Amino acid sequence: MSAPIYSFTVKDIQGNDIHMNTFAGKVILIVNTASKCGFTPQYQALETLYQKYKQQGLVVLGFPCNQFGQQEQGNESEISEFCELNFGVTFPMFSKIEVNGDNTSPIYQYLKKSAKGILGSQSVKWNFTKFLVDKNGTVIERYAPTTKPEDLEEKIKSLL
Repeated sequence: MSAPIYSFTVKDIQGNDIHMNTFAGKVILIVNTASKCGFTPQYQALETLYQKYKQQGLVVLGFPCNQFGQQEQGNESEISEFCELNFGVTFPMFSKIEVNGDNTSPIYQYLKKSAKGILGSQSVKWNFTKFLVDKNGTVIERYAPTTKPEDLEEKIKSLL
């Protein structure tokens, strides 16, 4: 599998390098997350989707981001603890990143070019923006923060 998304290396929430090719052949839902956001309860729905479909090849990847209203001020261990204690998150979480601006994470540069937002915008508008990637590594679609994870279930099932 040589899709561009598989060429990236990201840091997990413990600071370990994770090669995206680890997820080759899986349907991937990538989400920029935050612990103090109105959409934070989506962690629960994301975990539910992950638990329901992980055996069939779904993986949810959470990327904490503090670029929207200072909603993710904690360090990685605080973020990890918050997600586990409050929402039982077991899907892979990654180190805090930037999704917009000069320091945008390379994987988000790629995601934003591959699935533009409203009116062709590349900017991520808020936390809990979701990108859906198929088993071949093709970025299928971008979903707004207001799109509930459970609303993606039929699309995810069709890709599994």
